[in-house]
Amino acid sequence: MNLTETTLAKLLVIDDNQDFREMVVQTLLEAGFEVVTAIHGKDGLKVLAESPVDLVVTDLVMPEMEGIETLTAIRKRYPKIPVIAVSGGGPTGGDYLNFARNLGASYAFAKPLQMDRFLSAVRECTDGI
Repeated sequence: MNLTETTLAKLLVIDDNQDFREMVVQTLLEAGFEVVTAIHGKDGLKVLAESPVDLVVTDLVMPEMEGIETLTAIRKRYPKIPVIAVSGGGPTGGDYLNFARNLGASYAFAKPLQMDRFLSAVRECTDGI
């Protein structure tokens, strides 16, 4: 590798809310990350199987395969990939975030995201990539 080449961290964003997903993707792209997306946990696991990533950002409340199940599967199959959990999950959102932390999420954030804190967590999880 020559000195002008850089390695971008590749992130997977899993969220069923298209507007939120697009906003997070745009923010991450502007911050210099490579990003792939999925609309629910099953789709996310398929993306992971096809293309390795350096970090997963996953919503916790989704159809098909919700985020806690997704997080559990990622921890089992890809134990070294850091995961950031996000949730706007209504009255149980805080419980979901705590549960996600207990299952191994590196960070857990409530929606709407405070982007500066979120990007700081992403950078910490991908430091050295």
